[in-house]
Amino acid sequence: MMIAAMMVVAVSANAQFEPGTFSIQPKIGANVSWLSNNPGIEGESSLTGKTVTLDNAPKAGFVIGAEAEFQLAKMFSLAAGVNYSLQGGGWDDYEEKADNYKYEIKDFKVSLGYVTVPVVANIYLFKGFAVKGGVQFGFMTNADLEYSIKNDIDGHKSTEKYSIDYKDYCKKVDISIPIGVSYQVPTIPVVIDGRFNLGLSRINKDKDYGEKDVKNQVVQVTVGYKFKL
Repeated sequence: MMIAAMMVVAVSANAQFEPGTFSIQPKIGANVSWLSNNPGIEGESSLTGKTVTLDNAPKAGFVIGAEAEFQLAKMFSLAAGVNYSLQGGGWDDYEEKADNYKYEIKDFKVSLGYVTVPVVANIYLFKGFAVKGGVQFGFMTNADLEYSIKNDIDGHKSTEKYSIDYKDYCKKVDISIPIGVSYQVPTIPVVIDGRFNLGLSRINKDKDYGEKDVKNQVVQVTVGYKFKL
């Protein structure tokens, strides 16, 4: 049985790099994203009258989809995928206290949903390990400005959540450059993939933030299972 298991492992490892191999890889993972040139938000405190600034902060999200890969040569392949990616950016939480009153702004963020189509080239430096780069097109499906306001007055607590459709303020197509690495586990066709998607196109439609271009920046880690066809 041990010899048989070793033969299965050897066949699986060798099959990873056979020219002409075509595979499909469903995948799921997590995003950490932010918006370059995303300014802080300034306002006047209702308690003290002082200027309050909420600084730019990253946002957590997710990605799910599938990727098709064609092994052109032992060390080189091309892959294309279709994913849904929830990304965007946010601002820091804010808290203010005065006597018996506490006021908080929480989870202030812009959630941007895209159907993304990455096309990447993979260069396998050794068995299972590849570096990759290419181009990705994103098509916006939703954009929401979200935040919560919490009040605590003499122990009487209340929370109000807000969600504003932000899609009309955003461009609908996004272009980025995905660069990263991936590793296929030797014994099973599980692939761990890490990428940085460098945004090229501005997403703010009317340049509401002065003359600065706001762009998507996304760090993405996925786990997939590769089916060879």
